[in-house]
Amino acid sequence: MTTETTGTTETVKATGPRALAWQRRRHSAARFWKQYRTHRAGVLGLAALALFALLALTAPLTVGSDVQSVTAAPGDPLESPSGEFPLGTDRFGRDLLGLLIWGARVSLLVGLLAAVLSVAIGSLIGITAGHFRGRYDTVMMRITDWFLVMPTLVLAIALATVMSRSLGTIILAIGVTTWPTTARLVRAQTLAVESRPYIERAKALGGGHWHIMSRHVLPNVMPLVLAQTTLIISSAILAEATLAFLGLGDPTVISWGGLLQDAREAGAVSSGDWWYLVPPGVAIAVVAVAFTLCGRAVESVLNPRLGVSR
Repeated sequence: MTTETTGTTETVKATGPRALAWQRRRHSAARFWKQYRTHRAGVLGLAALALFALLALTAPLTVGSDVQSVTAAPGDPLESPSGEFPLGTDRFGRDLLGLLIWGARVSLLVGLLAAVLSVAIGSLIGITAGHFRGRYDTVMMRITDWFLVMPTLVLAIALATVMSRSLGTIILAIGVTTWPTTARLVRAQTLAVESRPYIERAKALGGGHWHIMSRHVLPNVMPLVLAQTTLIISSAILAEATLAFLGLGDPTVISWGGLLQDAREAGAVSSGDWWYLVPPGVAIAVVAVAFTLCGRAVESVLNPRLGVSR
């Protein structure tokens, strides 16, 4: 027994605390992936996202940036699908397959950044409100309730209208209007964490507000934040597509919502040019569903009590 204890102590000293911390993280990641693989829907969603991400990252190599050029369009306007253009052409004669692949870069980027901004705001408000409580908690929760009852899309449209038309505006408009749900969830988790005995011991030992929130509360709410991020991304992508469809996006970039807006302006609905409308709509729906499946699987792994079906 003594020999084993001595050997363990020597191993800890030899590896060091940082190496042990990284080893624990690797074990946690391996355990998470092992449990995640048991969720078939989550694996299917992850595979779909990996495919879209690969297409978006390799777009400059596979389709090139010239696909966006109106003056260098290789085809005639509104050509139906053919061997040369598998998804047909748009109203300017551009290859719709290339535009769809290039648009994935913008739609995924806006969705990710808007979701990160939304979760960051919601986590900050939720943790501080649950930690300080009192008047600060009351004020912040009333503000959160006001954002909850207001239509998110209306607020995003209002912000996108008064600000310049750019990707930054779209990201900001979505991020600052979709954080209330995260704030509510994180606050509830923060209250549960701060009721535990080790928080009282940390305070008795002189731990300040920043120490309690960063070292004890934040690590315990991170699983919830991670799951919430994956769920919000799908909503952010849908919101970006909606704003672009309404003509509030950046007209200088190609996105899936922008393609739908171009199809509407070209009269694709009335003229029956289905190849102009269906591919971007299907891409938006598939990515949104894929992120939702991944989010549900992550939520189930991090909190098995939810009992999400596989």
